Amino acid sequence: MKITKATTVQHIFNEFTDKFPYLKLEFYTSSHADGEGSRKEDQVSHSTLIGSLNPSLHDTELVFNGEQVVTDFEQMMKDRFRLNVQVFRKSADLWLQTTATDQWTLSKQNGKGQRSTQEYETEPFDINDFDVD
Repeated sequence: MKITKATTVQHIFNEFTDKFPYLKLEFYTSSHADGEGSRKEDQVSHSTLIGSLNPSLHDTELVFNGEQVVTDFEQMMKDRFRLNVQVFRKSADLWLQTTATDQWTLSKQNGKGQRSTQEYETEPFDINDFDVD
């Protein structure tokens, strides 16, 4: 996708979520250390223009690759675009920052998110039915 100074955070968010429906990408005013999460109060509005986060940004292409490791993707966004981002993964009804699993690929994270939202049918069992030695 092409990003410019006039691109909104929402546009990148939508493109990322289209490719990885069980992940989301949030943008922040400051960076986070490896293995740590980002602070909620540093999160920027989705209506924010990318040019306000990086005034020196030149029109460029951004490619989302499922084989990228999360920590490498977040670092690339910082190094190449000077954008502070955090990947979140769907976990049932919650969104979790991927800090504990930053070494997983985007595709693996997305698959874990998908599995966490699936309902599994199991046979009912009688908790009073057990063997006694």
